[in-house]
Amino acid sequence: MSEQILLREDRGPVAVLTLNRPEARNSLSLALIGVLHDAVRDLGGVDAIRAIVVTGAGTAFSSGHDLKELTAHRNDPDRGRAFFSKTMTACSDMMLAIVRCPKPVIAGVNGIATAAGCQLVASCDVAVAADDARFATPGVNIGLFCSTPMVALSRNVSRKAAMEMLLIGDMVSAEDARALGLVNRVVAPDRVVNEAIELGRKIAEKPKRTLKIGKDAFYRQLDMSLEDAYRYASNVMVENMLDAEAEEGIGAFIDRRAPRWPE
Repeated sequence: MSEQILLREDRGPVAVLTLNRPEARNSLSLALIGVLHDAVRDLGGVDAIRAIVVTGAGTAFSSGHDLKELTAHRNDPDRGRAFFSKTMTACSDMMLAIVRCPKPVIAGVNGIATAAGCQLVASCDVAVAADDARFATPGVNIGLFCSTPMVALSRNVSRKAAMEMLLIGDMVSAEDARALGLVNRVVAPDRVVNEAIELGRKIAEKPKRTLKIGKDAFYRQLDMSLEDAYRYASNVMVENMLDAEAEEGIGAFIDRRAPRWPE
């Protein structure tokens, strides 16, 4: 992991990953996409880490794809097609890695989160935003519809809210983003990372296999029909009931004692 473009700090059971390209408003270069993907994947297998916070250095969370990097490849023989494809595929894979990570991933949003930066917020499981943070999918204004950000955005907010953001491209305030369901909490700017870490610590107190089972099931059932989702979730509940964590947790509840979670 390149310490120049992505920083990591462990705060107890919570790993804080900081996008560190403040001079470029933390735009998602191909290199940054790669190291963030690797970090999330690797942290998913670290027992001591129970939650991950993603935030940005400087005055922006992320302004989206690095348009200067993309534009530089228009001089390639194929007018940039191969590089554009490589970048978009890598970015989609990184977003999927966040969704598939067995550890909850929390966005700590400072400043702007636009285009793929907004997609990154929407891809995280939980989001905390500064009260002066702003969100947008403004690609339509420069002739590049935010099609990949649309995938994550449309799975967080209502269809009409997503379409308004995508078709108009205007900035959305932190409070409006909370009302739309894009973020969970809005706090003072100097509280964003600490609030996200505190959320991570609360999550870290829960039984780890149960969290993994639950996060995986949540995303799997989203695209199922109602009947299929209930059938699938019922099977998940059965398997979860047979897990040692559920046996201990339910027993502790019945006995009115604190659970002693198995390793």
